[in-house]
Amino acid sequence: MQTLKTWVSVNENCDFSIYNIPFGIYSDKDVKHHVCSAIGDYIIDLFELESRDVFDMDRSVFDNQYLNSFIELGKPTTNKIRNKIIELLCDENSFLKTDTAFFNKVFKKQSDVKMLLPVKIGDYTDFYSSIDHATNIGTMIRDPKNALMPNWKHLPVGYHGRSSSICVSGHSFYRPKGQQKPADSDQPVFGPTKLLDIELETAFIIGKATHMGDSVSTANAGDYIFGMVLFNDWSARDIQTWEYVPLGPFLAKNFASTVSPWIVTLEALEPFRVKGYVQNPPLLPYLQYKGDRNLDIKLDVYLKPQNGEENLICSSNYKYMYYTMEQQLAHHTVNGCNINVGDVMASGTISGPQPSEYGSMMELTWRGTKPITLKDGSERKFVNDNDTVTIRGYCKKDNVRVGFGNCTATLLPAK
Repeated sequence: MQTLKTWVSVNENCDFSIYNIPFGIYSDKDVKHHVCSAIGDYIIDLFELESRDVFDMDRSVFDNQYLNSFIELGKPTTNKIRNKIIELLCDENSFLKTDTAFFNKVFKKQSDVKMLLPVKIGDYTDFYSSIDHATNIGTMIRDPKNALMPNWKHLPVGYHGRSSSICVSGHSFYRPKGQQKPADSDQPVFGPTKLLDIELETAFIIGKATHMGDSVSTANAGDYIFGMVLFNDWSARDIQTWEYVPLGPFLAKNFASTVSPWIVTLEALEPFRVKGYVQNPPLLPYLQYKGDRNLDIKLDVYLKPQNGEENLICSSNYKYMYYTMEQQLAHHTVNGCNINVGDVMASGTISGPQPSEYGSMMELTWRGTKPITLKDGSERKFVNDNDTVTIRGYCKKDNVRVGFGNCTATLLPAK
């Protein structure tokens, strides 16, 4: 990995190092919506930066509510922009360093701005690709001998979700209502979910469209993935248990999902590639791949009660994914399904082999039989009203850190 040194002050534990340079959309009292990047504690307003013709391109692409038009420029262009930003931030003689007035126009404290939903999401797909998670859930709702369905080790299982209720980090949402069937009842009942759960996930953002009938191979998938975000696909487990047969999740999932505001590019993540699981039995040829295609992303989940402290309730890692992003995309498109820029494809809950690495309350408390005790002495089987849940994630290797920021949301009482 090339050694980079920036003149901007960056804490060693900051997610937004010179090796990151992610992309997002911000607003503040003066700006409705501009494309931005990040370094240290600052956002970098790319619309204002381009007033100096830094990128030699139409400045209007940086004055957008979403990143879609920017992403559609294509990786040769967006990578060139990212590399130019890195160059300016490493150049001790850069006008950004010497021109204080211009610096203050381009750089703003992250704490002073509001981050917006990064892309206009046309379609959203959620996968089910963590073998530890699938085994745990299958053990609970079926039996240990039949924890995985017969198809699970042959293809990355997924379903089409609801994009309208995906919200950017910092939002709140109401406890959903729906049908549930209590164990001691012959008939379903209606009311607020009693088993509101988190799902520790990441997601990748599509950066290049295809036409109907086209397929994306595992070898070429990287050309179609712009970058990654953190994702919490909130779930109502009691509603889900009653409704999911035979067509899968519906009301149990479509009420809210939370996405982090910064898209970390695939290029920034490349140095953190690691080997994936040995996939046995061998997969069909269209799902096979070469090289190290998994990623070492440390993922932590924190739960904060109203007026209380944060509690670390889970520490997992993306490297526990059985299927890679490339395999997920190859499977998604093998039937000719077309994809569009801005589409979101979530990993599914990411659980590791150890109990502390389980990525849902359903697993962490083993369906409520092993409650979690918080710092204030209260217990949690699932998420309570007014609890705030935050996912944080980062990669670290040889003192190089690339992170995602926060993915946070608060559960409100049922409306």
